[in-house]
Amino acid sequence: MKTVVFGKSGQVATELQRRGEVTALGRTDVDLADPDDIRRAAETLDADVFINAAAYTAVDKAEEEEARALSINGVAVRLLAETAKRRDIPLIHVSTDYVFDGSGERPRAPDAETGPLGAYGRTKLVGEDAIRAVDGDYAILRTSWVFSAHGGNFVKTMRRLGAERDSLNIVADQIGGPTSAAAIADALLAMAVKFHAETAPSGTYHFAGTPDVSWADFAREIFAQSDIDCTVTDIPTSAYPTPAQRPANSRLDCTTLSREYGIERPDWRADLADVLKELNTQ
Repeated sequence: MKTVVFGKSGQVATELQRRGEVTALGRTDVDLADPDDIRRAAETLDADVFINAAAYTAVDKAEEEEARALSINGVAVRLLAETAKRRDIPLIHVSTDYVFDGSGERPRAPDAETGPLGAYGRTKLVGEDAIRAVDGDYAILRTSWVFSAHGGNFVKTMRRLGAERDSLNIVADQIGGPTSAAAIADALLAMAVKFHAETAPSGTYHFAGTPDVSWADFAREIFAQSDIDCTVTDIPTSAYPTPAQRPANSRLDCTTLSREYGIERPDWRADLADVLKELNTQ
C-alpha cells in the first residue's frame, strides 16, 4: 500500500512517518497555499491512499490570519478531495473538535450540529464540508487535545512551567479527551488499510483519548507522572482570556469509529507515560 501524507513536521505527521513506510510531503514539497502546486503534487504522486495531516493550527493567530488559515484548511482540502476523487484514491483527513460550539455536557456525535466559535474551527469546517460535497471515498477523523514528545503541545508546556514554578492556575471548565499523536497515527493507518482493502465506509468519525478530563486535571496527571511538585489551582475560562474562544465541551462520541472500523478510544494516561518516557530520554 502506497500512502502519501500531506504534512511532515506536525505531531501526527511525525508519528505517521515513525510507524510505517509513507511518503510525507512538507512545505518544500508542496505549498498548500498554492492551488497549482497542490494540483501538481496530488496529480503526479504514486499513491493508493492520501492522508491529510497538514493544517493551519495556530488557533489564536487564525483570528488575525483567517484568509491564510482558510487557504490551507479549506481551499487546499477541497483541491485534494477533488484530485483524490478524480484519481479514485481515498482521502483520510484529520479534523478537530473546534468545529463545535462547546455547549452542553454530552459527548458530540459525528452528525451533531456544528457551530465553530473562532476562525480556526470555521476554516476546518469549510474543509470538512468540501470533502463531503466532493463525495469521493473519504474519512474525516475529528480528534482533540493532541500531545506528543515533539512539537508544541500542552504536555511539553506543563513540564516546562511545572519545573519553573511552585503553582499554576489552570482552566478547569473546559472538558475533553487528550489524544496522543501516536494513537491518532495508528488509527489513520488502520483506516488506510481498510480503504486499500476496499472494506472501509466513507463518513465522519470521532477519535479521542479516554477518560474525558479538564485541562487542570490533565496538568495534575502530567505532574504526577513526571514527579513534578507543582500545585494546580482550578480557574474558569473567564480568568484566562485568549484571542480565540475555546469550546467548553470537547467531549467526542467515538462509538461510530468503534462500530465501523473496530478502533477503540485509547487510555491517554498510558499514552502520556510513553510520551514522558521519550521526553526523558531526549
